[in-house]
Amino acid sequence: MTKPVTARKKRANGVESRQRILDATVEIAGERGYEGTSIAAVSAKCGLPASSIYWHFKDKDDLIAAVIERSFETWLTAVELPGEETGTPQQRIATMAANVAKSLIDAPDFLRLGLMLALERRPVEPRGRTVFLQVRDIAAQKIANVVRTLIPGLDDDAVRTLTTYAVAGADGLFVQREIAGDAVDLVAMFQLHARLVYEAAVGMAARSEE
Repeated sequence: MTKPVTARKKRANGVESRQRILDATVEIAGERGYEGTSIAAVSAKCGLPASSIYWHFKDKDDLIAAVIERSFETWLTAVELPGEETGTPQQRIATMAANVAKSLIDAPDFLRLGLMLALERRPVEPRGRTVFLQVRDIAAQKIANVVRTLIPGLDDDAVRTLTTYAVAGADGLFVQREIAGDAVDLVAMFQLHARLVYEAAVGMAARSEE
């Protein structure tokens, strides 16, 4: 019985250590950005030796990419359109928008760090930036599917336009909250943004039928 118990304990300790490292990285990167984040700083923050960090992650870039992936997985569960039984299309998209905003308040790391990396240009693209762009494409596809579900008459060009607008608007609202803090009611702003996107979609569908 001793060996299985010991193995489980080691796995649990490994998971706990990984989470501590990721949590510390979030704090360091939030304060110092990508360039200011280092293995030494993360080690000092989480209280684990650098060797432990390198056991879990190949390098700093691999560590940042893991932070983005973890936060994105939490956020992605919120990008789900409630069922028809929950209300009108406007109510359903407002509920989804509120859930997305709340998830960004609770787990903003992937978008905060990702936008930092996305705006930078480097000779060698960091893995964290590549991961962010990949998960961003997944998010955009989910939003496009929501648009198609609510307004099935739209053509592909209209869906792409609305999706681009929806994502760009969400980015802007998130950045504004990062700047202004709690003075920006992110939930209310996301709900307003969702209603405007929906109204634009309805208008585009109506014009296409004329």
